[in-house]
Amino acid sequence: MAELVTQAPPGTGLIDPFGRRIDYLRLSVIDACNYACVYCVPECGIAPSLAEARLSAAELVRIAGVFAALGVGRIRLTGGEPLVRRDLVGIASAIGGLDGVHDLSLSTNGHRLDRQAAALHAAGVRRVNVSLDSLDAARFAAITRGGRLDAVLAGIDAALAAGMSPVKLNMVVMAGENDTEIEAMLDFALGRGLELRFIEAMPVGAAGDSVRTRRIDAATLLERVRAWGGSDLLPQAAPCGGGPARMFRFPDGRGTVGVISAVSQHFCATCNRVRVTAEGELLLCLGHEGGVSLRDPLRAGASDADLAAIVHTAIARKPWGHDFNDPAARDGVSPNQMLLTGG
Repeated sequence: MAELVTQAPPGTGLIDPFGRRIDYLRLSVIDACNYACVYCVPECGIAPSLAEARLSAAELVRIAGVFAALGVGRIRLTGGEPLVRRDLVGIASAIGGLDGVHDLSLSTNGHRLDRQAAALHAAGVRRVNVSLDSLDAARFAAITRGGRLDAVLAGIDAALAAGMSPVKLNMVVMAGENDTEIEAMLDFALGRGLELRFIEAMPVGAAGDSVRTRRIDAATLLERVRAWGGSDLLPQAAPCGGGPARMFRFPDGRGTVGVISAVSQHFCATCNRVRVTAEGELLLCLGHEGGVSLRDPLRAGASDADLAAIVHTAIARKPWGHDFNDPAARDGVSPNQMLLTGG
């Protein structure tokens, strides 16, 4: 456990109690999705919030501006599914134009990306992460509960054509579900110049809990990658965007592959991010419940300085890390719901 930092040096931006600089915001623009992936949404579903409870476009931009003024230069637009929101391009353009924002990216299931990729790129979105858990149409539909593989593949092509770079594919690998497709996904991604990241299923919410027995750890995933490539992997330093993936490259230049190992090899020591939900709740850790509302004071007339003070106070309570591996802590399951937190 790291030692507490009692006071951050002046002018250093957002520093949490353990000396970690917070410079990355995952901003959820909506808590609804046109898919219902098995590791994200429980079978009973999740009721989205009322429209009036969600942050408006102006509120999203204002909160983003408060974080940018505090030194948060990386902002990722998430959901739910952000492309469900009709005013997303306008939101992206406004946030991308904020002073201090130097990296604006998007996480999406890709279903509607073919229609919006060019406009989003013009608005300032330069990077995109697309969830793609299978290349088999029937299996893809089963995992997403109705998703269309052809639509997602068209979205990936549109992102590449629009000039987004890198285009990253995220594959949550589950034993007995899609683990036979690891090699096929490597062929697909690296053959198209895409970055591929394999993700361990995380015990977040009821849906995450339902698939955690099918989790394949990162070490096993990397063994499969090495066997596919016929060579060892070289670490790739400083992944673009400052996210949690550990990236590797093949010596022959075939491309890069990453793993997100939140459970087996947690990366809490280097955590540089917080989340704001579509209802304006600032979440300090995906593995812990309890956040701080930014929406309520904003709507009550708080100034930007007031909101900045609330953020500073909240960051001072950011926990060291999750307790996914602690069965004594809610059986190791996060009380959050992935759909509602922006992942």
